[in-house]
Amino acid sequence: MAGSVTAGSGIALGEMRASAGAAAEKTPPRARRQDNRRGAVMDAAAKLFAGQGYRATTIRDIAGAAGMLPGSVYYHFESKDALLLAVYREGVARIIARVDEATADAHDPWARLEAASAGHLHAILEANAYAQVIVRVVPGDAAGVAGALRGARDEYEDRFRRLFGALELAPGVDRGRLRLMLLGALNWTKIWYRPGGGDPATIAKDFVAVLRAGAETRQ
Repeated sequence: MAGSVTAGSGIALGEMRASAGAAAEKTPPRARRQDNRRGAVMDAAAKLFAGQGYRATTIRDIAGAAGMLPGSVYYHFESKDALLLAVYREGVARIIARVDEATADAHDPWARLEAASAGHLHAILEANAYAQVIVRVVPGDAAGVAGALRGARDEYEDRFRRLFGALELAPGVDRGRLRLMLLGALNWTKIWYRPGGGDPATIAKDFVAVLRAGAETRQ
């Protein structure tokens, strides 16, 4: 009987090892490493695109910053344009998350616009290269994906379109131009802002107050 148990245990152990081996073959360590490397490529690209611009950045620069060979970048992205699009979409997603969080508890239309502006500023002024790429890179920098970049930007700007649509403005005020003026001012803050020069919430409050003073419907 003891011999029978031992033999059975040996068979069971062998089956377990075979099963574990098959599972390992299905998800090889190399595949998991490659997934991690994709994120490293995007992080490196975001920092370089935000810091020196899209056109001035080469695949070799990105590979060096990510600690890999230039050819390895193409394992994850078919082109520099495709890499930019992935980084850009991630940047848009991060700004949207900030704005949605900031406006969650605001109800008055002007308060919502102020909160959204503060969320936007927080996203582009913090150490977030992805969000900064949205300010630094314009769709015309990458003709091959310009349409897709505009689509991603429009997805974000739709939030501000809705915010401006809810405002009671004086007759003749162009909501579209007013929206673009505010977004331009918010994005330009990245150029002149210095730590200690006012927190994002205060800057946003001041910007919106100026807009409101000149554009709100008079009672």
